[in-house]
Formats: sequence, C-alpha cells, structure tokens
Amino acid sequence: MNKQSFERSHVRQIRIHVMPTDRFKTFSISLFAGTPLREQTVTPTALLPFVLRRGTKRYPLTKQFRERLDDLYGAGFGFDIYKRGDYQMVQFKMDTIHQDYVHAEKDDLLRASLTFLGEVLCSPVIENDILKTQYVQSEKNTLTKRIESIINDKIRYAAERCVEEMCKDEPYRLHPLGQIERIPEIDAESLTSHYHSWLNEAVMDLYVVGNTTMEEVTKIVEEAFPLSRSSSPGYESHSHNVQAKDVQTVVERLDVTQGKLNLGLRSKIRYADQDYPAALMYNGVLGAYPHSKLFINVREKESLAYYAASRYDGHKGIITIQSGIEIENYEKALRIIQKQLDSMKNGEITDLELAQTKAMIRNQLLELNDSAFEMIGYDFNGVLSGVHRDTDAFIEMIEQIDRGKVQQAAEQVELDTVYFLRNEKEVLADADKNV
Repeated sequence: MNKQSFERSHVRQIRIHVMPTDRFKTFSISLFAGTPLREQTVTPTALLPFVLRRGTKRYPLTKQFRERLDDLYGAGFGFDIYKRGDYQMVQFKMDTIHQDYVHAEKDDLLRASLTFLGEVLCSPVIENDILKTQYVQSEKNTLTKRIESIINDKIRYAAERCVEEMCKDEPYRLHPLGQIERIPEIDAESLTSHYHSWLNEAVMDLYVVGNTTMEEVTKIVEEAFPLSRSSSPGYESHSHNVQAKDVQTVVERLDVTQGKLNLGLRSKIRYADQDYPAALMYNGVLGAYPHSKLFINVREKESLAYYAASRYDGHKGIITIQSGIEIENYEKALRIIQKQLDSMKNGEITDLELAQTKAMIRNQLLELNDSAFEMIGYDFNGVLSGVHRDTDAFIEMIEQIDRGKVQQAAEQVELDTVYFLRNEKEVLADADKNV
C-alpha cells in the first residue's frame, strides 16, 4: 500500500497541508493559529476562540450557529488552547462526513465546512464596529470558570505551579488560558483591537485530511478566508534555552489532605535534535508508562504515591514529574524519586524496561494512522520544530536505541525545581524552604 503524506501549499500567508485519502468517511479539518506567549496578550488570545464560537456575521445567534452545524449533517466543531514550547496555540477543529455517505451528492460538504470555518475566523458578530459586547462578557465568565477549574483540581494546579516556579523568568511560565486577574480588564473594544492584531500576526496552518485534492482545498480557501495579512515568518525552531542552576525547593500550603510532590527537570534535548528518540525513550523508562521506574518503585514497591508519572515537552526541553503522596512521606518519596533519576544516569536500565518502552512508543506511533487528527497533530509537531519524521523511520530510530543512548540522554537532564503542595498544619523541617 502506498503511504499517504501531506502535500503543502499556501494562500494569503496561511500554510495549507492536505492529505488526499479515501481511508476515512469524513473530512478532518484543523486550523492552528500560533503566537508567542506574552503576558500582555496571553489572556485576550485565550478569550478569542470562546467569543468566536458564539456566532458569525451570517449566523449571529448562537442557536443559528449550532443549527448550521446540524445542517452540515451533524458536523463537529470545537477548539483547543494549549502551548508548545514558548508559543500559545489556538486550534480550531471540524469533522464533517463526506457527502457520498449521506446521499447528499448536491452538497459540497468540504466547501461548506471550510466556508463555515472561514466565517468563524474572519467574520465574527460585530455590533457598532466591535465584537458583540454580550458575547464578550458572557465568555469572560466562561474563561474565568475554566481557569478556576484548574485551581480546584489540585493535581493540575500543582503541575502548573511547578512549571510557573521553574520558569518564572520565561514565557513558558504562562498558562495558555491566561491569567484570571487580567480577565476583568478586557472589554469588547480592547478585545476587538487584539482580534485584528492576532488575525494579522498569528502563524496559521490549515490541515485537511480526506477525499479531496490540494487544488480543490486551495481554491476553496482563497474564497473562504478573505484575509489581508502581513508576512508570517513561521515558528522559531528552538525555544529559550535555560540551564538548570541550583535546585530550588518551593512549598505551598493550601487546604489539602493529600500532598502533591512535583519535580521540574531541564533537558538539553529538543524535538528537532538528533537525540530526541533517545530522550523519548528516557522519559518512557522513567515515568511515562505503567512499567516505568517511577510507577513501579514509588507507587507499587514502596506504596508511597497514589500516582507517579513523568511528562516530556520536547518543544521546550522540560520534563516534569508528578506524584500524589501522604504529606508525612515527603522526604522518603523525594529520596526515592531522586534515586530513579540517579539510576538512569548510571545506566541502570534493564532489557525488559527497554523492550517494554519501545513497544509502547511503537504502538503509539502505529496508532497515529488510525486517526486523521492524530496524524495532523504529529505532522504539526514537524512544522513547529522544522524537522519532519516519517513514522516508519521514527519507529526504526526507536528500535535502534540501546541502554547507552538512554544513559547519554539521562546525562543531559538536570533537576531544576522541587515543588510540594501540602496542608497548612504540621511543619516539615526539610520541606519548609523558599516558601
């Protein structure tokens, strides 16, 4: 079977990526709009998609907006807001069935869907030359509640606070949903001004996977996205490179019954680097999977943690460790976690750990081909980093990783921050530092 890949073009500073395929019964559409993380813009940028999804010039009422999706045979529409490296990403997604499967030969559902997305982006509801005040005020409340939900979820809260402390002098400290204290100062007029700036400056990548052609998609985009944009330079291939210094320990006290012990580590290896497969293996052996060292040694053998895992942001070069522990077990849990980090640097990695980690990563890469949106996400990582890796070639790279290469990756990792969220009562001698 011929392997399918993305074809590339551009229209009005929008980069177009199309995978023509008849494997799926739907058209999967993603529009990525990326801007640098900045304190003055992160909150209004996060608010924009909430407002834009309320209505368009043609469908100004939210009810009409949703009815139009129903007219498109129940097309799915949504958005995500997240960060990749030092960039804030807004991703709009649509999933529309191909007209051949709904006996709608006269309806061009790809054209209708891209036109709808173009209206969401370029033709929002405007009243008195500004975004509709009612929608702005309503969605400010929605965004506030979304951020509050993170604060109320102490696992997510501890993860964000660890990163915030670790990267206090870097854009990466900012949460992609913005700062809750900055929401009240936004009004319809200021958000409208920001909308026009964002529309002009954001790096935009439009993906379409389905039974179509680059020629067809390009022609539709030219009509459906009436943008006049200045030159978009694309993404820098590297994030700010900050070296770990003396380990800082931060303790925060809240009304909690379970402690959250999080560690932030810096890796010199990024997504675009040749050693990235080894760094991915390092994270897999350390804490990404149920067979990993953190899960087995901290949670299973010692029964010290309710959960223990690690995550690796290859675009930033940061690894974070999350664990939930009894507060009195802080010192012991920290000691055992650090022991796992030391064992990785010493090359104490079993053949079974290597084999299981390779199998997990291989399965994840193979499963990408089962989902159009997963393929889009994987390809976009290549766009962000400037390095595209064919999945088959990447699997082969993973298979070639041995213990020595994982150990070398471990030597590129340094502990930066220890963050502990605990209750407000008893005092822990070794934990009460740098509060």
